[in-house]
Amino acid sequence: MAKQSKIILTSQDFDRLEALLGSLPANAFPGKAALQSELERAEIVEPDKVPPDVVTMNSTVRFQILETGEEFQLTLVYPKDVQGQSDRISVLAPVGSALLGLSVGHELEWPRPGGGVTTVKVVEVVYQPERAGDLHR
Repeated sequence: MAKQSKIILTSQDFDRLEALLGSLPANAFPGKAALQSELERAEIVEPDKVPPDVVTMNSTVRFQILETGEEFQLTLVYPKDVQGQSDRISVLAPVGSALLGLSVGHELEWPRPGGGVTTVKVVEVVYQPERAGDLHR
């Protein structure tokens, strides 16, 4: 298996995600191991040092489906903040943890309803809390 490249996380996100993982029972969530793997390969930076095009927690991201050109937006959130809203994705979802720390231009495989995968590209970080100065989130 090819080694994945480093991702960038803020120290605030890293600390909060480590606490989240520590609070979850072992094997309680299928996404727990994937998120732990992402944290282990992360470069940690202070919130005011994160590049403006990196996906951090609570970022809203615009994607493009490469096969069709269709675009959509999602906000990466903590599990408690999903609340059944279709425009949010939990960091514990496999795609959510894969999205964390990516930058504009990165591509990832996205499971399709009914099976198979599609490839999506990060087109824009529409909103990033750190870029907006919302460090209290």
